[in-house]
Amino acid sequence: MSIPVPVEELGEAVARYGATAFLLTTSDDQRPHATHVTVSVDGKLLSCGLGRKGARNAMARPLVTLLWPPTEPGGYSLIVDGEMAVSGTPGEDATATITATSGVLHRPASPDSDPSASGCEADCAPVEVTQ
Repeated sequence: MSIPVPVEELGEAVARYGATAFLLTTSDDQRPHATHVTVSVDGKLLSCGLGRKGARNAMARPLVTLLWPPTEPGGYSLIVDGEMAVSGTPGEDATATITATSGVLHRPASPDSDPSASGCEADCAPVEVTQ
């Protein structure tokens, strides 16, 4: 199932899930690092404060993911990929501006689910982010 959401509606999608999300960065040893952040949205730009490790990770590897868990049992997670720019000093006043590049509403498929039109093994609905 594919439900495109124009970038103009990314703010509405985030509003439905709430301002808090998990920011996923990649550490020097290629392990994921998850941080709980508060996100604000302006078009396809998302902003949040950063801790020391998340800022260092994003400065070295700017491709990141924001994850909002489902708001109800059996619901979709909102996952937004993007490229992060860091301003300020890690560990002091670092902030992030993330340019969204793609997004998806995702949940595991049930055994009786029809295959997703997007080709996803689970029950996915792409969130369209226009460049």
